[in-house]
Amino acid sequence: MEYWFSTIKVFAIIVFILLSIGILTQSNEGITQVVTHLSGHGGFFPNGFSGVWIGVIISIFSYLSIEMIAVAAGEAKDPEKAVKKAFKSTALRLILFYLLSLFLIVTLVPWTVLIGADATSPFVMVMKIVGIPYADSILNFIVIVAALSAMNSMLYISTRMLFSLSRAGDAPKVFGRISSKGVPVNALLLSAVGIGIASIVYTINPASAFPIMIALSMFGVLFTWGSIFVTHMFFRRHMVQQNIQLKFKITASRFISLFGFIAILSITVTTWFTSEFKSTLQFGVPLVLVLIFFYYLKRSTVKLNLNSSEETLK
Repeated sequence: MEYWFSTIKVFAIIVFILLSIGILTQSNEGITQVVTHLSGHGGFFPNGFSGVWIGVIISIFSYLSIEMIAVAAGEAKDPEKAVKKAFKSTALRLILFYLLSLFLIVTLVPWTVLIGADATSPFVMVMKIVGIPYADSILNFIVIVAALSAMNSMLYISTRMLFSLSRAGDAPKVFGRISSKGVPVNALLLSAVGIGIASIVYTINPASAFPIMIALSMFGVLFTWGSIFVTHMFFRRHMVQQNIQLKFKITASRFISLFGFIAILSITVTTWFTSEFKSTLQFGVPLVLVLIFFYYLKRSTVKLNLNSSEETLK
């Protein structure tokens, strides 16, 4: 199913890119329009660096679950080749589908129009310029498909993470069981229950539920990415100390990870001073403290059981 969801999303973006390029090349204004929209209306960076930095925080949602590529590639028949291929293809797709589409949007439509009271989607604007009927309905369909794709991806990654935690002894053993087809059904069911609870809470009180979900999602991804950067730095240092050569090499990987961690930490701190994202730390930090409490509770229980076993053997 994810294949078809992704196909529809990719097809929609490709069509948008082609239509946008067609409009720019066929327009009488041409390059003049590009320069005007990029340099006019307050000039480049009209709101200064702070505006760009807030934009970085918002854009994080576009990269949610990008780490699932490593999880999926790690389960392939040949992980070494799969990870390298996934890394390169992901970088290419980000440049082609995300950055290029954003560039075309701001060259076709002034940014002031995109944030106005009567603002509409730039995708709809392009389709209306070309004369495509039912542009709004088409976009709504694409948005629904994108939402289903995101939910499907998150369901997959949460299931695999819960399964991995169970197999590592950090979650109940019941979530490490698999069906005859190799599916961790119990972990999948618990992840699905989470979606159900979120849907019920949103139905009861959407005004309060949505900001909380956004805050938890934002903190979750920042905490996860920050942990990945720190873990990667120690992992690379350990590999060097053990004189182990990795087949997938990244130039200055440890410095890149350090820079990434500093960036993530800076973004996390910034959310506290941004009214729209202040709840990120308000809900995220207590959640981490609860997880830490249960971790040490479990650790002390295991240690107590080991001591009891040793006393019994004596």
